[in-house]
Amino acid sequence: MGEKAIVLDHVGMRFNLSKEKTDSIKDYFIKLVKKDLHYNEFWALKDVSFSVEKGDRVGVLGLNGAGKSTLLKVIAGVFKPTEGTVTRKGKIAPLLELGAGFDKEYTGRENIYLYGAVLGYSKSFIEEKIDEIIEFSELGEFIEVPVKNYSSGMRSRLGFSIATVVSPKILILDEVLSVGDAKFRKKSEKKIKSMFGSGVTVLFVSHSLEQVKRLCNKAMILDHGKLTAYGDIDEVAPIYQEMLDSCEDQSLIPSRKKKKKISIDMRNHEEN
Repeated sequence: MGEKAIVLDHVGMRFNLSKEKTDSIKDYFIKLVKKDLHYNEFWALKDVSFSVEKGDRVGVLGLNGAGKSTLLKVIAGVFKPTEGTVTRKGKIAPLLELGAGFDKEYTGRENIYLYGAVLGYSKSFIEEKIDEIIEFSELGEFIEVPVKNYSSGMRSRLGFSIATVVSPKILILDEVLSVGDAKFRKKSEKKIKSMFGSGVTVLFVSHSLEQVKRLCNKAMILDHGKLTAYGDIDEVAPIYQEMLDSCEDQSLIPSRKKKKKISIDMRNHEEN
C-alpha cells in the first residue's frame, strides 16, 4: 500500500437549522436569552471513512445535496467535523469558492496580492508570479479595473489563476473547471493535468462524469451524506451512471412511487 495523503475516520458534519425566523440580531438575542430558539439537526455527512493514497486523483460524485462540497470543506479545514477525525499530509490548495476573498473596491491587480495573502503566499512570491497570473487569467486591461465591475466568470478566472500558481501536495477542486468559456475551461483542465506529474493528490467534485473519468483514477459516491461506493474509476463510474439513469426514469414517470434500488458492495478502505 502507498503512503496515505488523506485519512477520514468516522467523520460526521452536523448543522443546526433554525425552526423560527429571526428578523434582526436583537430578535435573535431575545429568543436566545428566553431559550426560545429551536433547531432541527441536519447531518450533511454521517460516518464517512476512507483514505486517499499520495498521487491518487479521486472524483467525488453524487446528486445535489449529497454532501460533496461539505466533504471538501471538511478536508480543507474550512469546517471542523462534528465527529470523527481528518488527517492530512502536505500543503493543501483548496479551490472551493473562487474569488470569495476578493475586495470588490480593489482592482484585479490589487486583489492578486490580497487573495494570494489569504492563500498563504508571500508578497515576494506574488511579485515573481504576477505576470504569469495575469496572462493566464486573460483579463488584459481589466486587471486595472475594480473587481466590482467584473462578471462572475472573470472573478472565477482570476481566482483560479492565483490559486493554481503553486504546486501543492493536495489539490481540492469543487466545480472550478466549469468557470469561464469553453476555451478557458479547456485551458484550466490542461493546467490541472500539468500538475499531476509532480505526484499531487487530487479530490475533485464535478457534475460531469466524463470529466471525472478523464482526470481521475479513482472515484467515490456520496448519497445523502453517506459514502456508498469507493474504488477504481472504471468500477464506480457505471454505478453512478446507473444512479443518473434511475433519476431520469423517475422524472419521466412521476406517478411511479417506488424508486429503483442500486445494490453497491462496499470495500473496506480502512487500515487497522
